[in-house]
Amino acid sequence: MNIDIIGDIHGCFSEFESLTRELGYSWESGVPIHPEGRVLGFVGDLTDRGPHSLKVIKAVWTLWKHHGGYYVPGNHCNKLYRYFLGRKVQIAHGLETTVAELDNLSQKEANHYKRLFMELYEDSPLYQSLDEGNLVIAHAGIREDYIGKVNKSVKTFVLYGDITGEFHPDGRPVRRDWAKKYHGKPFIVYGHTPVHKPRTVGKTINIDTGCVFGGKLTAFRYPEIETVSVPSSMPYISEKFGYFS
Repeated sequence: MNIDIIGDIHGCFSEFESLTRELGYSWESGVPIHPEGRVLGFVGDLTDRGPHSLKVIKAVWTLWKHHGGYYVPGNHCNKLYRYFLGRKVQIAHGLETTVAELDNLSQKEANHYKRLFMELYEDSPLYQSLDEGNLVIAHAGIREDYIGKVNKSVKTFVLYGDITGEFHPDGRPVRRDWAKKYHGKPFIVYGHTPVHKPRTVGKTINIDTGCVFGGKLTAFRYPEIETVSVPSSMPYISEKFGYFS
């Protein structure tokens, strides 16, 4: 298969458009379509913090629904889903920007985006196993022994990474560097933890290059095993990077 997997967008719609154009996609139909039939994949965290979360939701839903796109949820997606369900969630850590966009709409318009997102979330798998199992897309990564399974432990790992339950002084959860212990056959493409440049460790690659924090938005091209990035228009926040060396 020929797929371009996009890192955490976080509402950065203009960078998403720029990146897909750089990859050779046409926006003539209103969403990015590749003339040679390549498809797009998304590692999750479509929304929050950036300026245009709802435009990203609509574009990704359209690609997923009508053009063979692939999506997996991130932790921010999971939180937005719980918000839409009416669960008690903290409207902070980025969710407030998405909620503010929704609050600026009529109830009918807001419900439209809610329906799109909930359909996308509910009808997509926790992680994608593609190309006869040779490629896996998982938001925060996945352990070798978790591939093929879906349970509470797998969900926590896929959404949040290999967390220890402890926290750094600034509130960030302490995470183990699971990629260094991964020796599986499938190539794992993930995001979640911002890095300055795409981070390849064995058969894993982290493509969250911190677009919403002023870094870049990155795509991983498969089967070429190469990356393409575009610069962010957002202010640079250095302390959001460098969880792992």
